[in-house]
Amino acid sequence: MNILVVAATREEVSPLISYLAHTTQNVAVTDLAFQLPNAKVDVLITGVGMVATAFAMGRRLAHTAYDLAINLGIAGSLDRSIALGEVVEVTNDTFIELGAEDDERFITLDDLGFGYTQYGTTARLGNYLQGISIKQATGITVNTVHGNERSIARVQQLIPAQIESMEGAAFLYACEQAQVPALQIRAVSNYVEKRDRNAWKIGLAVKELNTFAVELLETIGS
Repeated sequence: MNILVVAATREEVSPLISYLAHTTQNVAVTDLAFQLPNAKVDVLITGVGMVATAFAMGRRLAHTAYDLAINLGIAGSLDRSIALGEVVEVTNDTFIELGAEDDERFITLDDLGFGYTQYGTTARLGNYLQGISIKQATGITVNTVHGNERSIARVQQLIPAQIESMEGAAFLYACEQAQVPALQIRAVSNYVEKRDRNAWKIGLAVKELNTFAVELLETIGS
């Protein structure tokens, strides 16, 4: 089985990379390709944002076939019932800013008739990891992380999303175009609110994300 792990930054998946490097016997070509007993795992670091993600994935998927792609990363949460550090499976994601303004009204790309803004995962975590359940969530993908009360209220009126990232929908779009089964797994590092770095739990989110990712890949790879 060929698996592609996709992350915006190396820091988000550094513990997973260290685990794979320590556990596997054969490291291919670069330090981001690993061989588990029954799975080959490539790690792709795309850079931050939807443009970087779409380009990096398009380039990779044009030349390499995968049985599963997994997007790993930290994210903000619009839903206070999701705890900081909690890991969720994002099953639907939306390019929330893609469209046009008509005075106070926002018209989505879908309504304009120029394409689609909403994408769903084509795989489910339960297909690969039995007996462990995490919360499923809906996501939005943005160019500008929200940190203003008015803009946060506006986006919540547009769609009842729970998770905000800068790459999720671009990842799902690329996987759909290449017909690769996709999972998006995120750990919450902060709530979407007026910017307050003192309240962020990035270290906790990275730790929980990678602990979960190791278990997932161990299960699939064995």
